[in-house]
Amino acid sequence: MVEKNFITSGRNTIIHKMKKFDLLIVNGEKPVVIVSHRGIGIYKGEIPAKRSIAKKAYQDVVYIESSEIFGEEKTLLFVQSLDGREYKVDYSKIDTKNFIRVHQDNYI
Repeated sequence: MVEKNFITSGRNTIIHKMKKFDLLIVNGEKPVVIVSHRGIGIYKGEIPAKRSIAKKAYQDVVYIESSEIFGEEKTLLFVQSLDGREYKVDYSKIDTKNFIRVHQDNYI
């Protein structure tokens, strides 16, 4: 069994759990979101083609629509990051300031 750098909770929450690795969250054709130990943002780089390439770059690619995660694309996603905040990623508000927002300041 492969150790994951995140866990899922409920129907639309991802919990980042490894400080060493950044998560690249891929939700269909929508913008890729990066989650690091410092926070969350839109990823501008290229998505690694193989898991081994991502691992060398200390990244883990999370495909939301894969059957191991949620099995479908999501319009609303919650991400608990290691900076102590829970973020709300609302894919219906792409290109606005409400696309990624702090949902809870201290979820712990």
